[in-house]
Amino acid sequence: MSLINERQDFSTIADTFLLHGSMQSPAFLDGRLSASLALHDITPEAWLEEVCLSLGVEQPRDEASAERLLGWRRQTLEALSAAELNLEPLLPDELFSLAERAQGLQEWTLGFLEVVADAGDAPRRDWSPALREALEDLAGLTAIETDIEDSAENENDLFALTEHARMAAMLLYTEQHPGKPQVEQADEPTHH
Repeated sequence: MSLINERQDFSTIADTFLLHGSMQSPAFLDGRLSASLALHDITPEAWLEEVCLSLGVEQPRDEASAERLLGWRRQTLEALSAAELNLEPLLPDELFSLAERAQGLQEWTLGFLEVVADAGDAPRRDWSPALREALEDLAGLTAIETDIEDSAENENDLFALTEHARMAAMLLYTEQHPGKPQVEQADEPTHH
């Protein structure tokens, strides 16, 4: 089975970054990827170019790395366009401290909003008030406190903030891609 079809998670992508000599978190680029796919369907080639530029390399180190990076794009696109609305931002999981997870969410949000800002005002004209409000709320996430202690309350708060970011990305995708995903099935009228 090809690596491009394997489920990519935060640690796998972070390890791929390390192979390329980069200690950066994948969260920022995942935010950029989510927004790019939601706004204008970034091509696989353009995505590889953006990742390589960010990593400071000309091309992926090997075929396996390229497949992982392309698999990351494919999995994000599939999640954005799925009727299940199951996009999960690529963030540090429960193996990381709550502070590291909050930092990841902040980085994801910064990357996401950077692409949205770069899109300019043209696409915004058609956005719903709900989407505009969701994106304004996301701007507040860029300033969240990341030096937080591990506690059930902080974990619940971080989960709620992550869910808000996830839903903002899904809302952006659905508004930019009318009819995709088809989450509501209208009953067909019956003809006698």
